[in-house]
Amino acid sequence: MRAIDTQHLGRRRWICCWQVGDVLIDPGPTLALEHVLAQLDGFEPRALLLTHIHFDHAGGTGTLAARFPQAEVYVHERGAPHMVDPTRLWASAAQLYGEQNMLSLWGEFVAVPQERLRILSGGETIKVGADRFDVLYTPGHAKHHVTYMHEGTAFAGDVAGVRIDSATPTLPPTPPPDIDIEAWHRSIELIRAQRPQRLALTHFGAYDDVERQLSELEGRLDRWARSARTQDRDAWVADVEQDVRSAVSADQLQSFLAAMPIDQSYAGLRRYWDRSTLHRQPE
Repeated sequence: MRAIDTQHLGRRRWICCWQVGDVLIDPGPTLALEHVLAQLDGFEPRALLLTHIHFDHAGGTGTLAARFPQAEVYVHERGAPHMVDPTRLWASAAQLYGEQNMLSLWGEFVAVPQERLRILSGGETIKVGADRFDVLYTPGHAKHHVTYMHEGTAFAGDVAGVRIDSATPTLPPTPPPDIDIEAWHRSIELIRAQRPQRLALTHFGAYDDVERQLSELEGRLDRWARSARTQDRDAWVADVEQDVRSAVSADQLQSFLAAMPIDQSYAGLRRYWDRSTLHRQPE
């Protein structure tokens, strides 16, 4: 396995595209593809595996699919329609980043033809050449999130957290609209049950202190969720930024903020609590 730093917008250790045999996992946004292709140096993937369809993970998929017509695209069934018609996905992301910023931040999101998609629900085994990937359905960060198990490595997208290097803490990225704390805990337990030797993250790299990372992720996810229930946005953002700033360097802080903007993390948790309250109300 090889970690390709996409160096998106010139920032190192923000978005990682994984190459495993003939497979790319989470190719990144369209604007990063020139650098990714240069690192591939003529390699032609036979499959593109998406943990989920957020722009920083999957934005360049359609462009790569057009360039490599033999490559199949694997995606969860809940994300698949948005790969074929990304109109609603674009509109949702524009609410977070601003319509005027979308092209300059991510680049174009090219649709993937329906016939190129291989639809997942969890429980499948994917075989590409000599490599086998077992698919786990792991919602919590996104309702269409999957994890790929391969030879002891869990390619876990965002469900195993954001961690810039081995010396930094593990943080839970919680943007709107799909954050589900209970589902996230179940997904962590599902990954634990596989007894992975390492966790491979899109943000950023691979780590073999698996239990430490998952436990730290769970603890911070719960603390941040509880405080978001009672604090207003400004107070929560200030507290969380201080929590992160105290543990990382200035450059690491910028990578964290790029991977998981703190104001978006608050918005995702508030949406979770607002929906939970609504669902508990009597009819």
